[in-house]
This record gives sequence, C-alpha cells and structure tokens, in this order.
Amino acid sequence: MGRESTEPTPPDPGPWIFGEAPLPQTCELAPLLRRVAGLAVSMEESEPVVARLIDDLRRAERDLLVRAPSDPAPRLGESARPEQRVYLDHGRDIGAYNPGFPEYEIAVDGSRAIGTVTFPLAFEGPPGIVHGGVIATFFDCVIQHHNCEIGQAGRTATLQIRYRRPTPVGVALRFELDREVDERRITSTVRLLHDEELLSVATMEAVAGDRRNLPHVSPRRGTP
Repeated sequence: MGRESTEPTPPDPGPWIFGEAPLPQTCELAPLLRRVAGLAVSMEESEPVVARLIDDLRRAERDLLVRAPSDPAPRLGESARPEQRVYLDHGRDIGAYNPGFPEYEIAVDGSRAIGTVTFPLAFEGPPGIVHGGVIATFFDCVIQHHNCEIGQAGRTATLQIRYRRPTPVGVALRFELDREVDERRITSTVRLLHDEELLSVATMEAVAGDRRNLPHVSPRRGTP
C-alpha cells in the first residue's frame, strides 16, 4: 500500500494581473462608442446629429492631446519615464475599455470556463455576419482571460481556428473553454455556439510564462 504524499500543496498563485485597471469613465465610453458606430453605419444618408458628433469628437481630441502623455510608450520596467503613458491590464475584459475589442461575460471554474457574447453591428463583415478577424480576436481574448484568472498565462504561440458556420451579428451566443497544461505549454480549446449549433472552434497554444520575469508596471499617477 503506497504512502500518502507529504508534498505541500502549492499555494494558489491568484489572478495574473499585469497592468493598471482602466478608469470608470473609460469603461463607460467604450460600449457607447461601439453602439454609436453601429448606429452611424446603419444610416441611409448623412445625418446632422452625426455631423455634430464629429465636431464634438474633434474638440475632444484636441483637448485630450494636451492632457495625454507626450510619449505613447507604456511606463514599464526600470527605464520607465514620467512622460510615458500608464499601461492597462490586457489580460481580461479588454472590450470593457477599448471599443475596438469585443465585450463578453465569462465564468471561470478551474480548467473550464463558460460565457456569453453578442457581437454588435460595428463588427460586421459579410451581410449580417461577424468579421472572421473579430472572432479570432475574441478567441484570443477569452483564452487569455481564462489563463490569467487561473494564474498561469503566457505568450501566444499558435492560434488555429475552424469556421464551421457563419456567426450572426446581434445574436446572443455562448462559448465553452477547456485548457490543459504541461511543463512548457498551455493548450486551450474554445467553442462558439448558437444554441447547440457549433459556429467555430479554436485551439491556442501559449508558452507558459513566469510572472517573476515580468517588468514592473508603474502605477497610475495622481493629478498634478
């Protein structure tokens, strides 16, 4: 009869966080910009409200340029300088603060995760269909989100996608995600479904990283 292992249980590494959290107003702005972009592309002719919005955005751009850091590089590592920008955590919920990325809901339970996503009109490619590149971005985001919540992430080595059915715009979809880990690699498989119909499936291999090797992220500065 074998002896029970006396090896201590490795401590929970906790979520993998690399970067600062976005500002609340940035998270409010991102979905609004996506929705407005979808409405604008659906117009049949030029609209005065869109013209006013363009003027407002141009004024906002001029005002923000004065406030923005002079160096667009992120403040990372020992060579970080005050004139560089803050780096936001890209391990999870990028779409919450960046309108160029999709938003989704995800629930992580160990090596498995499930969630939902609805792609807005701003991500349309073929008529009524989500652009394939957006789906690839979505897969990359949810896989790395899963990895970061587990506490072990790394650089993407390969991402292979099979598009089985067109993915509709504006329809609530669900996804299922499973992952396996060996000494060097994290292998994740995610399936995107509409009801029970498989729309696409992706497999990603990532090189398992060591968070001790990550550079220091300079925290967000206070108001001068």
